[in-house]
Amino acid sequence: MKKKFLLLLIVFCFIFNANIAFAARQYIIPDSDSRYLSREELLEWDYESIGFLFNEIFARHGYNFIPGEVYDVYFRSRPWYTPNANPNNTEACYPLLNKIEWYNEKLCKDVRKEMRDSKWTNPNGKNFRDYVEWGFDVLMGFNYTSFPANLKFDVYSAPNVNSYRGAKGKAKVSTNGAVYVAGEENGWLLCMYETNNGSVRVGYINGANVYAPSLNFFYENATIINDTFLTDDPAKSNTTIINLRTGDNVTYLNTYMNRKSWAYVETYMPNGQTVRGFVPLEHVNISLNEYNGVELFEDN
Repeated sequence: MKKKFLLLLIVFCFIFNANIAFAARQYIIPDSDSRYLSREELLEWDYESIGFLFNEIFARHGYNFIPGEVYDVYFRSRPWYTPNANPNNTEACYPLLNKIEWYNEKLCKDVRKEMRDSKWTNPNGKNFRDYVEWGFDVLMGFNYTSFPANLKFDVYSAPNVNSYRGAKGKAKVSTNGAVYVAGEENGWLLCMYETNNGSVRVGYINGANVYAPSLNFFYENATIINDTFLTDDPAKSNTTIINLRTGDNVTYLNTYMNRKSWAYVETYMPNGQTVRGFVPLEHVNISLNEYNGVELFEDN
């Protein structure tokens, strides 16, 4: 009995500490709302990062940044950030700051001014990018895109309302989180985003009044050369939509890369629905000699 209790206690401590570590990685300075910072501490950071530290204080309380501006783009990528429905920061944000936050806000401004006056940006100082968790491994070619807040869009695996739809036919994306867009096809945007359960989904939305360049796809016949899987999450869980067998034919659309190389393909579900997703590139025989600026070498 004692052994079981000790084991449960160890597991609880591990999970608790892991959650604390994850939360800490979501903020540049996690306790800037409850601890007085020091001038010496701030001078360890580079000039750019102190600007983000300064704005993190306000972002905690839903500060509305200028849409598309650098701080707006960054904080919309943070899972904890939700801009206030009331865009008047004087009414909706400022009254929420406590005295410690106001102290740290002034200190950040003073240190930044000191650095500007001395024409020194501390280029070798700590940079905020090394201290925050960036969420997931975004595919190259997908760019963070600013949407109006508080909108939700149905998500389909292909640019067609009759195509396969994840989350048991209920997949949606909220514009209150970070949304990355690769381009547009017939009015549909190809998006990448993190879901509520922490996985990632790539799919299409329609009706968003947002500009994106046209997608350039090859639409080439291709063959699966090893048993493999099709996924709409090439960044985290690689959850299988369907299994693909050696010899199956698919339509090759393009290649996308993060830490892995993926063939983006179109095929069909067992019920005949169109579905698009990602297959590890090495499992697809593509007849093209060059694609996406990367040379392809086929095995002999």
